[in-house]
Amino acid sequence: MPYVNVPNDLSKIKTKIAFNLTRRQLICFGGAAAVGIPVYLLTRHALGGTGAMFLMIALMLPAFFMAMYERDGLPFEKVARNIIRAKFLRPGIRAYRTENIYAPFAGPGAGKEDVIEKHKEEKRSRRQG
Repeated sequence: MPYVNVPNDLSKIKTKIAFNLTRRQLICFGGAAAVGIPVYLLTRHALGGTGAMFLMIALMLPAFFMAMYERDGLPFEKVARNIIRAKFLRPGIRAYRTENIYAPFAGPGAGKEDVIEKHKEEKRSRRQG
């Protein structure tokens, strides 16, 4: 009897529609073809065959990249959005700050700095005295 491995996590398996491509890949490749082929046909006489081909490739590569690139299960747009958020939109260094909700009940001089200063003064007085 033949044995077939079935993965434990079925969420990583993507549905293939046509030509063993996903829906996202078909849309991106179709968009690239819809942009690249007319550009080649319209610029072939003005730029020559080689120049038109390089222009077509330059215009189609971003769509191919968006179709194929995936990192940790996220498509290119989400990865780029996360990088932009982390590098530019959020603060780089976040200071660790806590808020003492009991400070109003402890009275004046019960803050962290006051307690540390009081402890240092006690140490000094023990050394001197």
